[in-house]
Amino acid sequence: MRRRTDGAPDPPEAGPVLPFPARPVADPRAVVQGDTFRITVLADGLLRLEHAADGVFEDRPSTFALHRAQPVPDVRVVEHATHVEVVTSRLRLTYDRGPFAPHGLQVAVLGAVSAYDSVWWFGDGGRDGRGGNLGGTARTLDLADGAIPLDPGVVSRWGYAVLDDSRSFVFDDHGTPVPRDGSRHDLYVFAYGHDHAAAVRALYAVSGPQPVLPRWALGSWWSRYHRYTADSYRALMERFAAAGLPFSVAVVDMDWHLVDIDPAHGSGWTGYTWNRELFPDPPAFLRWLHDHGHRVTLNVHPADGVGAHEDAYAAMCAALGRDPESGDPVAFDVTDEAFLTAYLELLHHPLEAQGVDFWWLDWQQGGHSRLPGVDPLWVLNHRHFLDSARDGRRPLTFSRYAGPGSHRYPVGFSGDTVVSWASLAFQPEFTATAANIGYGWWSHDVGGHLWGVKDDELATRWVQLGTFSPILRLHSSNNPFMTKEPWTFGPEHEQVQTRYLRLRHRLVPYLHTMNHRAAREGVPLVVPVYHRWPHADEAYTVPQQACFGSELLVVPMTTPRDPASATSAARAWLPPGTWVDVLTGLVYDGDRETLLHRDLAHLPVLAPAGSLVPLDGAAVPGNDPVEPAHLEVLVVVGADGALTLVEDDGTGDGLDDAHVARTALTWDQAAGTFTAGPVAGAAGFLPRTRTWTATFLSAAADLPPVTATVDGAPADADVVRGTDGHLHVTVADVPVGAALAVHVGPDPALRRNDVERHVYARLDAAQIAYETKRRVHDVVTADRPLHTRLAHLAALDVPEPVRAAVEEVLLAQG
Repeated sequence: MRRRTDGAPDPPEAGPVLPFPARPVADPRAVVQGDTFRITVLADGLLRLEHAADGVFEDRPSTFALHRAQPVPDVRVVEHATHVEVVTSRLRLTYDRGPFAPHGLQVAVLGAVSAYDSVWWFGDGGRDGRGGNLGGTARTLDLADGAIPLDPGVVSRWGYAVLDDSRSFVFDDHGTPVPRDGSRHDLYVFAYGHDHAAAVRALYAVSGPQPVLPRWALGSWWSRYHRYTADSYRALMERFAAAGLPFSVAVVDMDWHLVDIDPAHGSGWTGYTWNRELFPDPPAFLRWLHDHGHRVTLNVHPADGVGAHEDAYAAMCAALGRDPESGDPVAFDVTDEAFLTAYLELLHHPLEAQGVDFWWLDWQQGGHSRLPGVDPLWVLNHRHFLDSARDGRRPLTFSRYAGPGSHRYPVGFSGDTVVSWASLAFQPEFTATAANIGYGWWSHDVGGHLWGVKDDELATRWVQLGTFSPILRLHSSNNPFMTKEPWTFGPEHEQVQTRYLRLRHRLVPYLHTMNHRAAREGVPLVVPVYHRWPHADEAYTVPQQACFGSELLVVPMTTPRDPASATSAARAWLPPGTWVDVLTGLVYDGDRETLLHRDLAHLPVLAPAGSLVPLDGAAVPGNDPVEPAHLEVLVVVGADGALTLVEDDGTGDGLDDAHVARTALTWDQAAGTFTAGPVAGAAGFLPRTRTWTATFLSAAADLPPVTATVDGAPADADVVRGTDGHLHVTVADVPVGAALAVHVGPDPALRRNDVERHVYARLDAAQIAYETKRRVHDVVTADRPLHTRLAHLAALDVPEPVRAAVEEVLLAQG
């Protein structure tokens, strides 16, 4: 039996040489092994448990586990006559050395919820059948009209979660998939108590991190299943530009290729040959899109293989030793390495040479291939992602989720949802919960894909959710009436959608910083609230609410407006502290549950004291979200804050510090000083100088004169107190290698809410009697104690939603 000793460490056993990074063989010091079992301590809260009757264990990388060679934690092994114990700071395993069974194998989580709930017995899902598992994600939302079941994640209310890797395929020495039959137990037990964030970091450590996405992927994507021509697509992009609607990714759905084909060649869903009637000069079309700031992805349904009508058919036959005169189709087969090589080199690379930037892999044909247990979707995602990284490019795919480990192959396509309020209501929870299995980059069909009815308000709320989702992609089905262009909705909705599509591009500096954080620190962009506040019971009761990066808390509006109050309402939990809504300026005291009401133009986007949120300073950003020459930083006073703005030059995988620029942003509450810079690292790709605007959200009005310095020397500052109540301080032409400081006076405070103004706005919009509005306004603005005004308001004959919307303003600050 191997186990850790105090002697000189043995080096990890050599693993296979693979065409992708992997360290699949664990350090021998982390292993406790018998004739038929092997226990590997991968981290203080993560165990790998294997049982094999023939004593043969698996050291090849699996779809989930690439990196089992982890640092060995402090671990104690205690041998007893009847059993063995393995103890770390987080867990205690007890095992009788026999076949895995509930009576002989258990893991207790130390210092967790309770002695009863926090013990995992082999084969036991806990009292709720899932061990309190908080869920992970699902393969697709195809045809979903509301909530669907989720596969488990690695976090749990009871402190333990189990990932069964027994049946996932492994990679041989050449990176070729090899199936497993599941006859050997291969389990990963996560025993992190309520430290959910640590459990997800452990998943990334063993499975591999999320990659850094290209910066341009974080802007808005335009997509529609529609029979475009090159001219009509260009005209649409020009109209978007004229309307000030930026889009960084242009998606061209399946009609780019031939679809009306002889049935003898297939269904027409699969294709690799341009439809020259629609796109007579594909390279010129793609070049035009690039010249106007768009990256391009084409949709491919590869299931039908390659028919004789395809331009590449003869080359495919030659590569695979087949007779093209036969006219027989070249079948799609992910288990055939020769086919996969030809599939990439002969079908995709020539189109990429014409200007295709990445591929939308639209696989809907299930999880079976010629090798049992080898999922074609897995292989497609894996191989396309590796292939897209050739020549030093930053890799990217766009495809459905294939199971644990899929986070390595973003972006995720969540599928064809039904256009309904139920679908919208489920997507915030679906997106956030995916972080429990490390899947951080979902892209939804914003507005829904098919069926449903036209509902302008639903479409607008979906765009708002998309703005604060990992990827914003408008999309719809092949129906002439199902459109997502903002001008196809009513004027009020067009205005709001336009504002949020612009806001998405303004958010890119913040998003790209969080993109690097996700890859380097193992924290997805969107996580459930309980990741940050795991010991607060309330955090588990607001599944639609989520953390959006390190600085923001978002509460989507997913129900129609009440006709009386003209607002939507959402139940929320405000964690302890003081919170400012960055869109309305309202200040809230935290540590409470509340109802938040918003008109069509707003949803709650809350930032705590000390937050720093960098934005593109342009009111209407361009299509290609390059490093801006004007940056605006939202500052919430009341506590110290720090954030490092991260930018990169777009080359390689984004993790090489030689290509990364970091600009420290800090807020010193006691001194009342915001600082930016100087830049550290690579700066050659940045603008030589930048204009900075520091926007102090809801800052008190009684501040001393504002001053600014650049490298300690006085600098001209344009100071504006906006009609929004925020203080905007702009300093132009600051060299990127210099340090900017903006001083607003010591220990500034947030202002008290302008209750009368906010109440008036809500009453003005309310669809109720004018006299009722006047009475409510008189009551709530009277010079009387708050409890008296609330009691009087409760006695008035006012529709409950109106009363609740007014009370929210009155009670926002104690």
